[in-house]
Amino acid sequence: MHVVRLNDAPRYEAPGHNDMRMFRLQGRDAGPGDVMWLGMSQILPGGGLTPSASPEEKFYVVLEGEVTFETPDGIATLGTWDSCRIAPNETRALRNETKRPAVVLLAMPLPNTARG
Repeated sequence: MHVVRLNDAPRYEAPGHNDMRMFRLQGRDAGPGDVMWLGMSQILPGGGLTPSASPEEKFYVVLEGEVTFETPDGIATLGTWDSCRIAPNETRALRNETKRPAVVLLAMPLPNTARG
């Protein structure tokens, strides 16, 4: 078992993410992971991610607050415990349109080059 306490979770930055604090909870620089990693993002009011895509599939779970997700297929506002899947290479944007912070859990596969 590999435990990562939130107080010890490494913070990371990513392009296009605004007014967000992102932490790795498992995998990558937070410890061992064979096929996936977990991240947590705290999104301030007005914060979010500008439209972008990547080759990895992504799963998001809203843990607190509300987050609006936008893809070419449409717009959906997700609340606590709602989730969505973003397909590989699907363009997505997300934003917190409320006056309260939001928290999102992200699960993604590791790139093939990172797998052992």
